Amino acid sequence: MVEPVSAFLPLAAADVADVLTDLFLVLLAAKVGDEVFKRIGQPSIVGEILAGVLIGPSVLGLVEPGEVLEVFAELGVVFLLFWVGLETRVSDIREVGRTALLVGVLGVVLPFAGGLGLGAGLGEDAGTTVFLGAALVATSVGITSAVLIDLGVLRSRPSRTILGAAVIDDILAMIVLAVAVGIAGGEGTGAPQVGNEVTSIVVVAALAAAFVAFFALGGTRVMQRWPRLLKEPRFSESPLLPAVIVCLGLAAFAAQIGLAAIIGAFLAGMMVAETKEQHPIEDEVAPLYAFFPPFFFAFIGLELDLAELADAETLGLLALVTAVAAVTKLAGAWLGARSMGGREALFVGVGMVPRGEVGIIVAGIGQAAGVIDAQLFAVIVGMSVATTLLAPPLLRSLRPSPGADGGRAAAPG
Repeated sequence: MVEPVSAFLPLAAADVADVLTDLFLVLLAAKVGDEVFKRIGQPSIVGEILAGVLIGPSVLGLVEPGEVLEVFAELGVVFLLFWVGLETRVSDIREVGRTALLVGVLGVVLPFAGGLGLGAGLGEDAGTTVFLGAALVATSVGITSAVLIDLGVLRSRPSRTILGAAVIDDILAMIVLAVAVGIAGGEGTGAPQVGNEVTSIVVVAALAAAFVAFFALGGTRVMQRWPRLLKEPRFSESPLLPAVIVCLGLAAFAAQIGLAAIIGAFLAGMMVAETKEQHPIEDEVAPLYAFFPPFFFAFIGLELDLAELADAETLGLLALVTAVAAVTKLAGAWLGARSMGGREALFVGVGMVPRGEVGIIVAGIGQAAGVIDAQLFAVIVGMSVATTLLAPPLLRSLRPSPGADGGRAAAPG
């Protein structure tokens, strides 16, 4: 017998009410944290992350990190990187190309080697060791970008180097993750499929390189040649809706081929940036930037489970993993950027340190594959949050001088 539609309405209404309540609490807590930290002269995103910890399962237990909040968090980082792309031109990245390449490569090689050494020293098996290395590799460009916007130095040479390196960093991180998944799958079947693993790595690398090259070069040239393209559709009175379609489309495309969605959003922003002379697109996108990113930062705090970090052994392991993650990434990025001078190279190195959601995602994949246990998962999540909280105050203290800033880009409002 088919149940009438009305039989499902009370449950649906309750679900909607719970979702709306969670969204309200997260946004309110994030903006209260933002307000408090701005008033005490500290980076606002730290306040938003700590607000997530406060209302999350670890402290007050008001909000659980469910699927709807995860979607809002993903939209938050997508629109954050879209905004960053709007402030970035291909020529800006090209100017720092060689340095960004060195920063990206060395900023992957050293942390991965550090993770492998740490895993071997702890006596972990091959699958767990490679996943630990993978969790230490990728930078959360969303975290650093928000700080750069807050400081008004998004167009400075060190900031452009960080953004260029982050794209390279992400491509290499996806290759490392493909290796980790391949090894974990091989362990699960009793024998690694070496041929399949190599093929997977080659495919991931080729797709990533082709995607970035096609849209960073070809896409921006299309927009340069037809700058009024976003104003042509009759379904929209402004370029906003076509620009958002481009952003979400490239983000989805990037995710489908194994890259992070934020790379697609960043490239979409770079493409749309070529039309700014025809229309002040930042004014249109500013409300999206103001609304969605707080969910991303608060969600990082929600995912931190303090109960898993209660014993001394786990805290010691957390301190060790965090130290290895911070030192190896800082050292690799600094070596790559040392031609810029000591202070700017250090700024780049610190900007590459945050792992944010990237480390958490890798840990989650490893846990699902059965090679990351509950303790190590909690440690990696803790490391991701710790490196995220560590970077903003250091970046503020190392802020590039006005002479190094090629133009200021502040957050809206």
